[in-house]
Amino acid sequence: MSRASKSGLAADIERKLEHQYDATEARGTPDAVRMWILATLGEKSDVVKNDFKSIAAYLKDGTVLCRFINVLLKSDGKAPVGFQKKCASPFVAMTNIENFNKGATDYGLGKEALFQTTDLYESRKGPFLNVINCLHSLGSLANGKDFEVKYTGVDEPTLDRD
Repeated sequence: MSRASKSGLAADIERKLEHQYDATEARGTPDAVRMWILATLGEKSDVVKNDFKSIAAYLKDGTVLCRFINVLLKSDGKAPVGFQKKCASPFVAMTNIENFNKGATDYGLGKEALFQTTDLYESRKGPFLNVINCLHSLGSLANGKDFEVKYTGVDEPTLDRD
């Protein structure tokens, strides 16, 4: 079963978000996020390619995000988040993503920087910008806490101000 195409204002917003994602990608932010996650988890850079679909697929079930936030939480002396490694259903994956967001908040990230579960799980380019922005903000926060693996993204997250 597939979703109906968006139209009208919803389609305009989706196109705008896709354009903003493309601009963010041109600045290298998604690749900086990808490389930071891989380095933090001790994985090789060829585990996931540097394109939207590959990064989204790598993160989609929330297990990588939970493992990742648990490394950050441990370095900050905080309790890890629970997650299920085998995601047999969308419900389990979405619960993992919610647990990542809880962990990010526990780490000190503001709620306004979080993303909605569907921004990642539906793997649509425009909303995926929110995931990249969240991870970018988390990188800046981790750098401020002197986390051992430095995040190299330098641009500010893209916000929709119109």
